[in-house]
Amino acid sequence: MRTTVTLARDVAAAVEGLRRSEGVGVSEAVNRLVRDGLAAPAAASRYEHTSFQMDQRIDVTDIGEVLSLLDESD
Repeated sequence: MRTTVTLARDVAAAVEGLRRSEGVGVSEAVNRLVRDGLAAPAAASRYEHTSFQMDQRIDVTDIGEVLSLLDESD
């Protein structure tokens, strides 16, 4: 597939660096870098739940009461 893209300076520098070091063309360098990026595992983000004591107890078995309390908080 042939298409035109505009590369950011850092990306263009990476393409040029790979092209020069490996002796490949621009298309091959772009394809390698994209494939490497697609194959890299996504960085896992750590979720940390923060809780605090509110000194209020709600019986969540009574949905009507919960909805009433929520309406009062607006």
